[in-house]
Amino acid sequence: MQNNILIRNKETKVYRQRFLIFGVFSIFFFLGSLFSSAQVTTEIDTTKIRIGEQINYKIKVEADTLSLVVFPEGQTFMPLEAVEALKIDTTKRDSRYLLSRIYKLTQFDSGVYTIPRQKIIIDEKPFFTDSLNVAVNTVVIDTTKQKLYDIKPIIEVEKSKSNWWKWLLIALFAIALVAFLLYWFIWRKKPLTKEEEIALLPPYDRAKLALEKLDESQYLVRSEVKEYYSELTFIIRKYLDEKVYDRALESTTAELIARLNLLKDGNQIPLSKETILHIESILQRADLVKFAKSAPDVELAKMDKTTIDKAIDNVRVSLPEPSEEEKLLDQKYKEEQERKKKRKKVWITVAISIFLIVATFVGFGVKYGFGYVKDTIIGHESKELLEGDWVESAYGFPPVWIETPKVLKRVDTKIPDEAKEKLSMTTFAYGTLLDVFSVVINTTTLKVPKQQGAEPQESDKPTFDLYKVSEESIKGFEAKGASNISVKREKFTTPNGAEGLKTFGTLSLKMPNTEYGVDAKYELLCFANENVLQQIIITFPKNDDYAKDMVQRITDSIELKPDEVEEDQN
Repeated sequence: MQNNILIRNKETKVYRQRFLIFGVFSIFFFLGSLFSSAQVTTEIDTTKIRIGEQINYKIKVEADTLSLVVFPEGQTFMPLEAVEALKIDTTKRDSRYLLSRIYKLTQFDSGVYTIPRQKIIIDEKPFFTDSLNVAVNTVVIDTTKQKLYDIKPIIEVEKSKSNWWKWLLIALFAIALVAFLLYWFIWRKKPLTKEEEIALLPPYDRAKLALEKLDESQYLVRSEVKEYYSELTFIIRKYLDEKVYDRALESTTAELIARLNLLKDGNQIPLSKETILHIESILQRADLVKFAKSAPDVELAKMDKTTIDKAIDNVRVSLPEPSEEEKLLDQKYKEEQERKKKRKKVWITVAISIFLIVATFVGFGVKYGFGYVKDTIIGHESKELLEGDWVESAYGFPPVWIETPKVLKRVDTKIPDEAKEKLSMTTFAYGTLLDVFSVVINTTTLKVPKQQGAEPQESDKPTFDLYKVSEESIKGFEAKGASNISVKREKFTTPNGAEGLKTFGTLSLKMPNTEYGVDAKYELLCFANENVLQQIIITFPKNDDYAKDMVQRITDSIELKPDEVEEDQN
């Protein structure tokens, strides 16, 4: 009996030892599987820096290849400031991934600071790093060895050169070309042609010159008697038309002779009867030659030319000299003719100038649009901003990279005393709400540190509610005098992937010292992470196409994670 009891006790001891060994191995296997599923470690290159120097804070995660790992984003390292977060580095080790990411941290005030524990999510499970202390020391300056200098003055940056002078030269060249053409073809005193010089001669001199040219002609040599008599009768008729009877060119021979006899009988022209008979005889002979009823010989034709020459001399002698009044009237007539010519040139110049201006306006209007051409000539504030030299810069911290038509200037923001210990705010702006077109960037950073020793919960709410921030901003518009505000909201994503809330709509702005309002539009873009709120507020005229293009260009340029970070990583 005692032997049986001893055997049973030994068996019981053996079973207990085996169960204990199995339990220990089970715990080891469980812990091994737990730690092998994911492991988080941190590294820091130094725990002591000088003001403004940077710390490389590295988080390393070892996880399965199918695990989803989320690293910290934004200003989660407060009170230290995250300057930039480098790209995640991935290394494959057997069937697992080793992920690492470096955060560059800094601080501009001396003291001892604690980097709070960071939250890493692996497959929807939170993991936390250890907190670390960092000492920020001041920079000691030995004034006995280091010289001190005055602060250098602000250096004005030269604006980028524009090509306005090229357009000015082109405009001046076009004006000079038009002026030259107008002068050359209209205003220039052109040299007189031979026919114009003859036309300016007195009637007697023209008639005598015409007879000389008739002698030099080859009509009689070529037996062209008809042409000879036609030219001869035209000379005498032209002279009589200008000096005696102003219808001599269109009258028949009988009518002309009858008129000359009537003027002679009335003592209006002292022509002899013999001279009138000679003229009648030559004109009748010319009529017969014209209708081929007679063909006088060459000698007779020469005699008729001599007779006409003498008749012209007799008419000239018989006509009285013009009186002073007639000469004065003739001078006034010539001056009036000159004035008419000058007036005609002025009207032609004005007409051509107006035509060129209208044609240029229509041509550019067809190509670029008539509204655009009108605004270019008259001027438009929004158009000048749109086509000016834009500025790309970063504002606030963390930086908001944006491109604007003008540089945004820092604006002092009034913060209530009770809120100064909890948050800080920086504001940069161009224009105000009363300027209709304005751009404002506001960055709000919470100063409240995380409670040491308290475990962050997965269900923690975000620090900023973008919907409530939007509502407060609309109330701010109303406080500044805006009315009739319409509100629409939608998700907004920047070109480099940062997500936020876009609030937009229309509003009416009352201008100072007037009873009238201006219809405008607004766009409010809000972005937030755990500690930082970034707002971009744009207002612009409602019916202004240039302002719409500016707003589109501005919103397309917004970056909350600049590309320079990726370049530094590479």
